[in-house]
Amino acid sequence: SPQLAESYQFSSVEVKQTAFRIDGVFLPNQSIDNPIYFLEVQFQLDEDLYDRLFAEIFLYIRQNKPKNRWNAVVIYPTRSIDTRDIQHYQEFFTSQRVRVIYLDELGETTSLPIGIATIKLIIAKDDKAITQARELINRTKQEVNSQLQQQQVLQIIETILIYKFPRMNREEIEAMFGLSELKQTRFYQEAKEEGREEAKLETVPGLIGLGLTIEQIAQVLKLSVEEIRQNINIKEK
Repeated sequence: SPQLAESYQFSSVEVKQTAFRIDGVFLPNQSIDNPIYFLEVQFQLDEDLYDRLFAEIFLYIRQNKPKNRWNAVVIYPTRSIDTRDIQHYQEFFTSQRVRVIYLDELGETTSLPIGIATIKLIIAKDDKAITQARELINRTKQEVNSQLQQQQVLQIIETILIYKFPRMNREEIEAMFGLSELKQTRFYQEAKEEGREEAKLETVPGLIGLGLTIEQIAQVLKLSVEEIRQNINIKEK
């Protein structure tokens, strides 16, 4: 209406593009019927999270023009970390196109998919983390058939354990959780050679989301700070 129009003024606004990094993008192999999944893992309070997430998603869509529809999942350790400042994006949450998971409200890890159970290991208390880690390692050996994927999951579990038990070195953790014996097998060595460097670098975005610094990540993964920085820069382009 004319009265409503008088309440607005028109202007052409330049939107400056900054470098974005999406924690994870899961792309369907072939079918356009399956959606693209965007993953954001957030373990620290961030009032700009949803603004940044949706900017990343729509910038990705603009640049890549995928034919698939999309969904997003945001993972928090607890509900208290979620600012829920979603006034501009309420429809996406109402339609469940975007879903939020609070790890401490999920069930027992034994009933969860390996991926979610692995992330939940991060918030487990130290005494429970030991039991959960052993269960996860056994499940990974039994349920993950791909050598490369199995090696990647075990690498992530080991990285989380190093982060949770800083007083223990890598060799002690490997011995405690039976990883040292596993790593001597031909099965593991082949997988390690196939994707050792790639598997390490794939964990970088998630570790940054957990609040680790570049220097801490380099120390945990036994890579140089420059390698970590280069990996981050590549993913931001």
